[in-house]
Amino acid sequence: FIKKKCNMGEKRQATSGDEGGPNKRLHATTIEPPTNHLVNPLLTDLYQLTMAYAYYKNGQHEKHAVFELFFRKSPFNGEFTIFAGLEECIRHIAHFKFTEEHIAHLKTIMPSAPEDEGFYDYLRNLDCSKLKLYSVPEGTVVFPRIPLLRVEGPLILGQLLETTFLALTNYPSLIATNAARMRLAAGEDKTLLEFGLRRAQGPDGGVSASRYSYLGGFDGTSNVLAGMLFSVLSKGTHAHAYVSSFVSSDDIQCDDIRTADGEKVNFVHLVKESRRALGFDQTNEGELAAFIAYAQAFPSGFLALVDTYDTVGSGVPNFLAVAVALFKIGYTPSGIRLDSGDLSYLSKKVRKMFKTAEEKTGFPVSKCTIVASNDIDEDTLHSLRAQGHEIDSFGIGTKLVTCAGQPALGCVYKLVEIDGKPRIKLSQDVTKVTIPGKKAVYRLLDGRDRPMLDLMQLEDDTAPEPGKRVLASHPFDETKRCHATPSKVVKLHTLVWDGGLAIDRLPTLDEIKERAKSQMNSLRRDHLRHLNPTPYKVSLAASLQVYFRRLWLDSAPIAELHGDTGMEED
Repeated sequence: FIKKKCNMGEKRQATSGDEGGPNKRLHATTIEPPTNHLVNPLLTDLYQLTMAYAYYKNGQHEKHAVFELFFRKSPFNGEFTIFAGLEECIRHIAHFKFTEEHIAHLKTIMPSAPEDEGFYDYLRNLDCSKLKLYSVPEGTVVFPRIPLLRVEGPLILGQLLETTFLALTNYPSLIATNAARMRLAAGEDKTLLEFGLRRAQGPDGGVSASRYSYLGGFDGTSNVLAGMLFSVLSKGTHAHAYVSSFVSSDDIQCDDIRTADGEKVNFVHLVKESRRALGFDQTNEGELAAFIAYAQAFPSGFLALVDTYDTVGSGVPNFLAVAVALFKIGYTPSGIRLDSGDLSYLSKKVRKMFKTAEEKTGFPVSKCTIVASNDIDEDTLHSLRAQGHEIDSFGIGTKLVTCAGQPALGCVYKLVEIDGKPRIKLSQDVTKVTIPGKKAVYRLLDGRDRPMLDLMQLEDDTAPEPGKRVLASHPFDETKRCHATPSKVVKLHTLVWDGGLAIDRLPTLDEIKERAKSQMNSLRRDHLRHLNPTPYKVSLAASLQVYFRRLWLDSAPIAELHGDTGMEED
């Protein structure tokens, strides 16, 4: 990863030739490079380069091509996906350049091209100045078959971008969606923290998970590097190792602490006095010493992990003793973390103990936070909510960052047009047939600004209008169709790159997060259900439906059966 902090969303300087004009473009060099230094033209599959050489050898490499990136099914048995990763795609094309080191390596691995210096000279000079990139805004809720990206430009360049664009959007969109589903399950009033770095698929997976889970609705991360790079709140306290490293109060090097007013007091004495007053005499002494030392280090943000020995019998009583002592000297302790056991039962028990301590001491202990971790997933959150738990904050790691419920989104990247002529891919699996041609996509909204359906149509066709009825058909089942009369119409794609950045600036991560939240809030609740959500309609306009069917029939070979030869059995 680059060492400098990523200033996402910072406004960049326009080129002098277009400065202030309606078609303002930004120098590629003013856009930050990809966050991960591994993102470069060689971050691709070899077959992209062998195809590139074959295009070049056949003289078709400069043909104008249109590719679309989309997915076929929403993840986690749901009906929505949050699109993420666009900024990194823009960073990649802004800095797309084959270096001499890249060229030297290609000469060692290309099957038949090492002696064709003209091809390598072409690659040396290849950049994205002839490329147009249309995109759904990052953070938009999207649905199957809607093009997330539309790439227009030289055939060879569009082909070389395929693998990298897929790598830069597949996982980000998956993790953002996973986070959004967990936010739905937990509720808006709960704090969600990403704790998955140690279980992620390597450093890149860990940092990406922190960034895109925040986009999807989480509040912070334990990942310090991600916090620095993306200005995401970093949170954390201590582990079991810290607690078990203490044996008794003899391990505390200094008994004193400064009060909130600056006065020095014997803190160990105050804590033990509070423990006696609360009636906790049989707690683990090493654990108590660990809590005292940690509170001395962090008196205004003391949060203790309470399950090292016995949550109810020792951990929580020791926390309460330290917490009451902190209240006495002007500090407000934060709370406790549960990392094992029956989280619903324990949270209720702990809250009851907090209230009892408050009644005894008069300090607002009941307001202390209860944090829970321990392999939490979406199903766990739904279950805890149904049980009426008392948890305020969740630290979620493995099941979030690995997307255990579905480890891949399955985005694909397909050629749909070349030199103005449509292209289609057929398959015996109907769901893998591509919808040909350069398409525009419109989201039709009802009178409450809720999405009714997404309508795909040919780019040059007249856009749907508010108040006017349109016919919308299922892409693969013509019997499924409806007339829709929208109150509002939103065109989903924006030109974001036209040889340079085609928008004023890249949005900040917080702006993208707010878009995702707003988009989620706009959906009908039945589309967001955990179980059996209502399918969202992704439809074709009438002209595209006819165009699609005709090309399908024209492209599919007609089989011949001969009665004199019979039919062979497998």
